[in-house]
Amino acid sequence: MEKSYNPADIEQRWYRFWEDKSYFEPSGGEHSYCIMLPPPNVTGSLHMGHAFQDTIMDTLTRWQRMKGADTLWQPGTDHAGIATQMVVERQLLADGKSRHDLGRDRFVDAVWDWKEHSGDTISKQMRRLGTSVAWSRHRFTMDEDLSHAVKQVFVQLYDEGLIYRGKRLVNWDPVLHTALSDLEVISAEENGKLWHIRYPRKDGRGHLVVATTRPETLLGDTAVAVNPDDERYQGIVGEELKLPLTSRTIPIIADEHVDAEFGSGCVKITPAHDFNDYEIGKRHQLPIINILQDSASLNENAPEAYRGMDRFEARKKIVEDLEALGLLEKIEDHKLMIPRGDRSHAVVEPYLTDQWYVKIEPLARPAIEAVEDGRISFVPANWSKTYFDWMHRIEDWCISRQLWWGHRIPAWYDPDGNIHVGMSEEEARLKAGLPDDVELRQDTDVLDTWFSSALWPFSTLGWPQSADSLERFYPTSVLVTGFDIIFFWVARMIMMGIKFMGDVPFKTVYIHGLIRDGHGQKMSKSKGNVLDPLDLIEGIELEPLVKKRVSGLMQPQMAPAIEKATRQEFPDGIPAFGTDALRFTFAALATTGRDIRFDLGRIEGNRNFCNKLWNAARFVLMQTEGKEAIPSSSPGSIDQWILSRLNRAIKEVDEHLNSYRLDLAAQTLYEFIWNEYCDWYLEFAKSTMLTGSPTEQAATRHTLLSVLETSLRALHPIMPFITEEIWQRVRAPLGIKGDSIMMQPFPEYGNIDPAAERGVEWLKEVIQGVRRVRSELNLPPGKLLDIWLQSGTEEDRSRFTRFDEALSHLGRIQSSLWVEEDADSSQCAVALVGELKLLIPLKGLVDVEQELTRLNKQLAREDLDLKKSEGKLGNKRFVDNAPAAVVEQERQRLSSHRANVDNLRLQIRQLESMRG
Repeated sequence: MEKSYNPADIEQRWYRFWEDKSYFEPSGGEHSYCIMLPPPNVTGSLHMGHAFQDTIMDTLTRWQRMKGADTLWQPGTDHAGIATQMVVERQLLADGKSRHDLGRDRFVDAVWDWKEHSGDTISKQMRRLGTSVAWSRHRFTMDEDLSHAVKQVFVQLYDEGLIYRGKRLVNWDPVLHTALSDLEVISAEENGKLWHIRYPRKDGRGHLVVATTRPETLLGDTAVAVNPDDERYQGIVGEELKLPLTSRTIPIIADEHVDAEFGSGCVKITPAHDFNDYEIGKRHQLPIINILQDSASLNENAPEAYRGMDRFEARKKIVEDLEALGLLEKIEDHKLMIPRGDRSHAVVEPYLTDQWYVKIEPLARPAIEAVEDGRISFVPANWSKTYFDWMHRIEDWCISRQLWWGHRIPAWYDPDGNIHVGMSEEEARLKAGLPDDVELRQDTDVLDTWFSSALWPFSTLGWPQSADSLERFYPTSVLVTGFDIIFFWVARMIMMGIKFMGDVPFKTVYIHGLIRDGHGQKMSKSKGNVLDPLDLIEGIELEPLVKKRVSGLMQPQMAPAIEKATRQEFPDGIPAFGTDALRFTFAALATTGRDIRFDLGRIEGNRNFCNKLWNAARFVLMQTEGKEAIPSSSPGSIDQWILSRLNRAIKEVDEHLNSYRLDLAAQTLYEFIWNEYCDWYLEFAKSTMLTGSPTEQAATRHTLLSVLETSLRALHPIMPFITEEIWQRVRAPLGIKGDSIMMQPFPEYGNIDPAAERGVEWLKEVIQGVRRVRSELNLPPGKLLDIWLQSGTEEDRSRFTRFDEALSHLGRIQSSLWVEEDADSSQCAVALVGELKLLIPLKGLVDVEQELTRLNKQLAREDLDLKKSEGKLGNKRFVDNAPAAVVEQERQRLSSHRANVDNLRLQIRQLESMRG
């Protein structure tokens, strides 16, 4: 083996090997295990959320594959209607063209061309992460057979009266000219204004003051509402107000939705441009007046003076006119949540328009029951409450989008405006009995991307044409996803799966947390705290990292601050950690929490874990190469211990993976491999190699190899590359057949021996006690010691005899002597192991005066550092203004200095007691 672990030398080589061998494909097995990859956007690239989620799914898939399951991890990408259309439109714009110059058919051809040549970057990046998806089954939501499934679902739902066309209020993007789902709208707090406007009473007796953040919408007001319990206005409910800047009057109505404590307690009601107002308008049968065009300029329903103006231009003009008329009472600065389209970043408008809807209640009811009766379980279980809360309040689903790229709605209109739905125009015409000479015009809208995604668990398996994969893999085993799309995707898959397959789409929904930075902040480009998983795997120098973080910012003025922060945090860039270190970090972070903090300290520690494993394997192979490795029929106490600890670890790892606690599985593997196998068993083995008989040495060599090989198999689902590379070297001495660890069985645990474990834990405590005394007294590690043993039990005496060789070698003990209770121990250092006292005579070992001088000098330095640290943290300006990471680092220093001072004072007191 190479002296140093270099992930770049092995990772892509092994991935090509696995893929070329088709090891990721279903290959038969006792039972099926299927995970659906949440299809990333075809325009997307691998981000930390993807990498975290993919690590979880790959770990589960590899684990089940090794346990003999017929595994299918179904990959694919989503056509991402808005995102993809925008990418291609931007390319056209660079050439001075628009999609309208091409026309619909040629534009769609251009999108397909882009997809074939530039799309699907994320699938290439997934390979870099080691994902073992069945690439031969990769699907795209616009594939011909998936598109056929989408049409069939639409037609059936329409024929059953579950899809209809209606006029409703939607999120409208005035730049993209399309409706948006709630998930495509990002709301953030921004600075704005609150305009207090006077609405004159029709009878001339004063006015009401109404506060609004959108004064331009007053032109669409159809009422002013007050709370029915607000005594100030009870006498005027039902009266009329003059609507400013118009010739209309509007009524004063009473509605419980109004907060009497906010502002004047009067709220303007604009049903066509506010979701809450829309509901109030329905309750009170108010007129609905739309004053906006689809570009958010004012239409013919606005007074002539404002027609054709952009909404923000109209706002400015309206405020000026209100002020001129004495109808503007005051203007206040006001922070408010502004909704913006996640692609165009334009302010989204509630907009009244004709759209297609799914009648959701008949589909929601069975989906609620599936979770209530346990056919689907959420992990963690508390997410079912979130699911129920949304499902019980669910509203009809707007499924149409005003785009060209996507599944075009299979509906046609005749000259009289009647709607005809079918798999094709011919079928629609046939169903309606329309002759060929009746002209039909297809609806120009496409379906919401979430509509096709809702069919993903069964459309990717061949529905409705093929049954083989459906019978084998549906329902799927587990869905792994983030909590942010429980409503948008998870619930809809459940509804569609039950409707069209008669069964739930998955048995378990594993909800993972959101990856945040080390300070708990959401990773976003605008904050400049985004980490690219490929940069963590391959490394990146400082200048390219700075350039990446400041390029494409929506707010270019943020660039200097982001550049400065990047240079401070990564003065040398980001080193290459390798895929396995990143994956292990993600697994260790996969707790049941909602938010997950990621910092480079964790991944650095896990790269060290890779190095530790690599170096341990090198040691084992050097010890065993060309030598006999024969298992013993009666292993010694230390071999019994390591085998028992291995079996216990395997049992725990399997249980943790079964319960989706990857964090606990990773922790168990780390502690066993690092602490017990590398730190302790390898040291015990060295002792046997020095002093044991040939038979004992051969048995120890076999244990070294077999425990390492078994550990590699247990670790493989999380860290596939390093385990494969080492396993290839270890399998031959053990006579193991097969050409890849990923096709080997996951280890099964055997005998757990608590007595053997207790015995070696005692041995470790004795050795640690002796080492602690050495450290405290600054004794050389190689210095041989005499020790006295006092008190203790018969079991202690037996163990001391049994582990004599290990104690001598690891404790560097040259002699031991049991002494009476009343033996003088005043000149001894003491370590306690249960009831047993370890006494180390110090005569001749330590020059007391010289050691006291050294310790007092060290104490003075530590004391000075302690005071400096206390002074810094006692400075309010430092604590309030320094970066949080710097303050936290100083707190850790303070804690370390205090511990060091306390320890030094203890040592000094001990030595002073030995004077004279």
